[in-house]
Amino acid sequence: MKLSCALLVVLLLTTFIHAQEHPAITAQPNTVFVGADGRFEANPDTVLVQFNISAQEETSRAAYDRASKAAEQVRQILRANGIEPKTAEIGYFSIQPVYDYKTPKRKLVAYRVNANVSLKLKDFSKIAPIVQQLSQSDVTENQSINYTLEDMEAAKTRAVEDAYRRARESAAAVARAGGRALGELSCASVDTFENIRVVSPLQARAMPMRMEAAAPAPTEEFTPQSVVVTAHVNALFNLR
Repeated sequence: MKLSCALLVVLLLTTFIHAQEHPAITAQPNTVFVGADGRFEANPDTVLVQFNISAQEETSRAAYDRASKAAEQVRQILRANGIEPKTAEIGYFSIQPVYDYKTPKRKLVAYRVNANVSLKLKDFSKIAPIVQQLSQSDVTENQSINYTLEDMEAAKTRAVEDAYRRARESAAAVARAGGRALGELSCASVDTFENIRVVSPLQARAMPMRMEAAAPAPTEEFTPQSVVVTAHVNALFNLR
């Protein structure tokens, strides 16, 4: 019993230092408290393509018309790649005046139209041609690609299962070292975390590029980064 209590105190101190942000569980006599991390790594199943449609002209009507033509070019690109334009989503749309502040009295010099477009794809083979064709447009900018996992809840469950398995193995080792047997689970707490990757859009305006037909897109032949979900389990087991 003394050995079990000593090991329990050491384990409690270690867990407190390692994971102070996790909720504390009060240990009772004849119990063992452990904390463990688990992880689950999965291949992404969805790609999120985001870009802006931007146009600037001397009048608001001219800027609006140019942005409308650019939007039609985007719709044609999507249709050419077998994608329905309605699957793309508009995040925002704005028409803003552009002023020249070089003189004490600001001067209205133009109007600028901005629209953010998001597109989710399951077929990764369509990414390269879409990126190429959007890059050739002179009114799209701030393009970004981010790979995600749609079924995140299933991945979290797998990570929690791995963390609990590790926690139970640690608790069983403590019990054996103290000459005891591990009993049933008394209580537990769980935290899960995702490796969210923030993709910074290009700051410079995307300029028209002359690409050779055979030139591969920047995304070709590379493997999408896997999605990692981690979990931390604090568990209290009874000792027999």
